[in-house]
Amino acid sequence: MARLALLSVYNKTAITDLARRLVEEFDFEIISSGGTAQILAAAGLPVIKVADYTGFPEILGGRVKTLHPRIHGGILARRDLPQDIKDLENNQIRPIDLVVVNLYPFEQTVAKEGVNLTEAIEQIDIGGPAMLRAASKNFAHVTVLCDPVQYEEYLEELRQNGGETSFAFRQKCAWQGFLHTSSYDRAIASYLSKQFTLESALPPQYILCGQQLQSLRYGENPHQSAAWYQSGTTASGWSAATKLQGKELSYNNLVDLEAARLIVAEFSDTPAATIIKHTNPCGTALGNTILEAYQKALNADPVSAFGGIVALNRSIDAATATELTKTFLECVVAPGCEEDAKEILAAKSKVRVLILPDLSSGSKETVKVIAGGFLVQASDDIVTDTSKWKVVTERQPTPVELEELIFAWKVCKHVKSNAIVVSSDRTTLGIGAGQMNRVGSVKIALEQAQEKAKGAFLASDGFFPFDDSVRTAAAAGITAIVQPGGSLRDRDSIQAANELGLTMVFTGVRHFLH
Repeated sequence: MARLALLSVYNKTAITDLARRLVEEFDFEIISSGGTAQILAAAGLPVIKVADYTGFPEILGGRVKTLHPRIHGGILARRDLPQDIKDLENNQIRPIDLVVVNLYPFEQTVAKEGVNLTEAIEQIDIGGPAMLRAASKNFAHVTVLCDPVQYEEYLEELRQNGGETSFAFRQKCAWQGFLHTSSYDRAIASYLSKQFTLESALPPQYILCGQQLQSLRYGENPHQSAAWYQSGTTASGWSAATKLQGKELSYNNLVDLEAARLIVAEFSDTPAATIIKHTNPCGTALGNTILEAYQKALNADPVSAFGGIVALNRSIDAATATELTKTFLECVVAPGCEEDAKEILAAKSKVRVLILPDLSSGSKETVKVIAGGFLVQASDDIVTDTSKWKVVTERQPTPVELEELIFAWKVCKHVKSNAIVVSSDRTTLGIGAGQMNRVGSVKIALEQAQEKAKGAFLASDGFFPFDDSVRTAAAAGITAIVQPGGSLRDRDSIQAANELGLTMVFTGVRHFLH
């Protein structure tokens, strides 16, 4: 008797060709349901409808089609167990050797605007996951395919093994089947969790799941393996970016690109540019045009900018493209790129140029792996609200000074703690990052700024534990300071600022970045 294959797919890519090969080359009979059966029949292929095979019609508007003992008995039967074979014979059930199933597009459906709960629920597949799990469980005897990319490999496996599949191949397919159902269930659980308010800000279970998008040459260092994973089936964030040119992206490129994206996304109302090295900005600036913003960011620290990652929050025009080609850069990302700019950038063919139309879209949580588990926190995406800022010194900031303090504060949020940013004319002049004490970061930032620190502004991501940072800043010529406040010695810092004629503003918000 011919072997039996069950084909029931939502994604019908290449399904007709697979069915034809199964029938013509390998003498399979095919059971199928719904739209899959119609497509195969229309192609002139012999197909047994599930309802005819089970003797039970589809009911509940198609909600119940394949949930039947003749289907699941045929999938789950152990061919090396006499009792299982006897059960098949007694119930007139044929063993099913191949299960080809993929699922309703739940994630794609809920990603669309305006989809309501009722529509989403109807895209929750029941029979599909049941068949995938059954076939995956019984991989000792059954092959399961859940993705059209597997079809050709499966056919080649049959050709190489006299019409059979190896145990190793079936086990790999089972693993992929369970990954598929796991990802599907995660998407449903994630969607449903957003339909009501949780007692805590984060769910009691947090599931990480992703599909490998690209194998990377290595991680942070050549001896570390690495890969890039896309969360969900719908491309978003960096997986939705278009690479216009350049070498393959590396692990470090992607980490730095994300840091760069977060900075320029802070300034959606104004042309902004940042240059990143090792996740820290070496230059960030605003301008009247994107060209001006980039030139100011580059001039802030041209030595560190060499080999940097550039992010722009406006499309690349020809003039900006010309400037970008004048120094060595690893990557450039922008929401768009004009045609003449593409031609100019092509002269630097190794530079990775990416287009990411939506620079503001990102995860609502951040995840860090630790021994035995991982940590999850809400993203630090709080909107800067100056109405809650408090001027704590005798000297009040002018409107122009306040705008400069806002700029420095927003950049400082994205610098590794302890973080200090010195700025003027909406341009960073000096950045102290990742130091073990705050006054050390102050000294580094001021040393970078040098004479430009006179009349400049300073932002600190955390409070000053002592007044030494205020006095060091004043000695270099800093005019105004913005910091969270909240130290037991705030009074000392305020007194020093008043004594030295500085303006100091407390934000009431801390932006540590570890």
